[in-house]
Amino acid sequence: MSRSRSPEGGRAIEHTTTVVVGGGHAGIAASHFLSNRSIDHIVLERGEVANSWRHERWDSLRLLTPNWLSRLPGHRYDGPDPDGYMTRGEVVEFIERFAAVSDAPVRTDTAVTSVRPTDGGYHVTTSQGDIRCRAVVLASGACNLPTVPQFADAVPASVEQLTPFDYRSPDQLPAGGVLVVGASATGVQLAAELRRSGRHVILSVGEHVRLPRRYRGRDVLWWMYASGVWDQRHDEVDDLTRARRLPSPQLVGTSERTTLDLNALTAMDVELVGRFAAVRDGCALFSGGLRNVCSLADLKMKRLLATFDEWARTYGRDAEVDPAEQFAPTRVPDSTRLQLDLRSGEIRTIVWATGFRPDYRWLDVPVVDEKGRLRHEGGVVDSPGLYALGLPLLRRRKSTFIHGIEDDAREVVDHLARHLAVGRSS
Repeated sequence: MSRSRSPEGGRAIEHTTTVVVGGGHAGIAASHFLSNRSIDHIVLERGEVANSWRHERWDSLRLLTPNWLSRLPGHRYDGPDPDGYMTRGEVVEFIERFAAVSDAPVRTDTAVTSVRPTDGGYHVTTSQGDIRCRAVVLASGACNLPTVPQFADAVPASVEQLTPFDYRSPDQLPAGGVLVVGASATGVQLAAELRRSGRHVILSVGEHVRLPRRYRGRDVLWWMYASGVWDQRHDEVDDLTRARRLPSPQLVGTSERTTLDLNALTAMDVELVGRFAAVRDGCALFSGGLRNVCSLADLKMKRLLATFDEWARTYGRDAEVDPAEQFAPTRVPDSTRLQLDLRSGEIRTIVWATGFRPDYRWLDVPVVDEKGRLRHEGGVVDSPGLYALGLPLLRRRKSTFIHGIEDDAREVVDHLARHLAVGRSS
């Protein structure tokens, strides 16, 4: 690394070959492969290593993937409970150890405020100074900002509104009922936790992915891993844009390995309603399409499980797993309420579990579309020398999971190295 003087005010500018933005598991994985190729680089982290897991997750959260799947380049879970699920604190420790073993050059408390093109590379402005580099890897995550509908502004002021970034435990909420909006992994987990705390809970259900926790005696994610479903590449997916927007599956990591689908929530007396469509005159309005949404999720689950069965038959694995199973359809009430008076006091809190999105406001490169999505092909961004990691289905279906980053990071860094080599020879 070297330093030069900026003509603008004489500030010192640091020079390095590659800047990695983000000190989570994706950024450290990128650093691992950059180091293997002896590519000079630094990793910039706005907070601490594994910052999102430290400060933007609720207290009881566990990984959806079993511990035996927790692996990073040259580093994997080696504890006493391979079939368990890491707590939030254990995930932080796991990534911290990976950073230490990798000897990653992480600079913490260094917020990136701008990345802009410059001659032969990029100019990175941070809270700690300016850096010039030839390549940038965006590993800042896919879940930087919660997605909340615009009509949330019309919710009466008497109702407290939270996102999963704000929520920590039921104790922080005012007394009274809770409306959880969204039925992916986050929504069903929070609905169950709030109901167990004794609260009346209404869950607003839109598109979702239903999965059992276990199938034929194995964790359902064992089937995803062993059958090769997770290894499907981005260029093999028919509707890639839609696939990248699918919600996370209805799963929870518990010692009991229980299934947490809508039937389980109904058995807990969680009330199901349709998609939250609007707020009008202080009333929440819900779609009447709940039955159709649930039927579609049931059908997709049945098809996926059938592919597992076919794989087991084809590759002679039937004898090592239990017999095929059938799961009851989602039980939808004959009638669900289509509106809820938010001024009545029945609901005191709304938790918006309606998804997340990346935050690229600091990226001064024209590679983000009108919906805030990064334009890239398998992590190769539409700007020479700019790359991404950690986004949904970046290169494979497993891309956003911890164990999925190794293959993606290796291939992205391979492309980056070729880019640098072309630049040196030209």
